[in-house]
Amino acid sequence: MPIHLYIADTEGCASCRDGFEVLQRLGDPPLAYCEACGACLRRAISAPSIAVGGAHLLKESHVARSGFTQYRRAGRGVYEKTAGKGPDFISGD
Repeated sequence: MPIHLYIADTEGCASCRDGFEVLQRLGDPPLAYCEACGACLRRAISAPSIAVGGAHLLKESHVARSGFTQYRRAGRGVYEKTAGKGPDFISGD
């Protein structure tokens, strides 16, 4: 269920003047009046809160458990192992 932001159209009370959030279903009708003062409300557009996953897949424990080896750059042309099986260092020399 999305969180909707409501703001008073006219001068309202302290709660609706600055806006407040309500957890509503998409099919629910929008609020028309403030419950505290009766001011007319309008639904404001706000940025969505989207959780983008994937960062947990790069953790050393997940990489090793999946059978991969992860290396980090240790210097110019030298990489050291941080997770998994394989050589401790890889060098371009």
